[in-house]
Amino acid sequence: MGKTYVIGDIHGGLRALQQVLERAAVTEKDKLIFLGDYVDGWSQSPQVLDFLMALKSSHTCVFIRGNHDDLLTQWLGHKTDNPQWFQHGGQATITAYEKVSEAQKQLHIAFLEGLNDYYLDEQNRLFVHAGFTNMNGVDFEYFPAMFYWERTLWETALALDKKLTPDDPMYPKRFRLYREVFIGHTPVTRIGRTVPVQMATVWNVDTGAAFKGPLTIMDVDTKEYWQSDPLPVLYPDENGRN
Repeated sequence: MGKTYVIGDIHGGLRALQQVLERAAVTEKDKLIFLGDYVDGWSQSPQVLDFLMALKSSHTCVFIRGNHDDLLTQWLGHKTDNPQWFQHGGQATITAYEKVSEAQKQLHIAFLEGLNDYYLDEQNRLFVHAGFTNMNGVDFEYFPAMFYWERTLWETALALDKKLTPDDPMYPKRFRLYREVFIGHTPVTRIGRTVPVQMATVWNVDTGAAFKGPLTIMDVDTKEYWQSDPLPVLYPDENGRN
């Protein structure tokens, strides 16, 4: 039986993705759960999607939708211009797509539209890009975009009084619903870290690959993790989202 790995936000850094898969010695027996934001930042967003599309033919993969993936879907599939997206990694993606054929773009659109909003495994572990807002859980979320846009789950976990126990009436109900929740979206570099961080039942695996940090892959069961070189080292002539 293989291992189960979770992978943080890639943001166009194909070299980092290839590095962590090699460093973790991933095999075809393993399950790979990607938390989204495959694009925007470094120069290889189309190549990342090509790599992931090929990977699913040889590995068991779960691909979750990130907010940047949704923004790219809107631009590729619906020709929606978003000036704010241009300033947050989108321009690098647009430039990269100048060299991509129309046929390949259509394959990317199909891949992006087929992403999962979240994944709940048989051990009641939730994998989602950003979080969820409904106190009764993901099945009751009124606004699906919150799965890849919201930040209150992580912010609440950060601010939670460490003395509270799950049976305390003040303990947030959202943290009682799932055994563990694995997220990306909000880099832990914002709190001065570059490794996966656990707060309450939430594990944040976004270690800042879009900016100056590394990409991380983590064994979901043991919590052992492997990291790429910092992305500016792998792309010395680029700025990423810095």
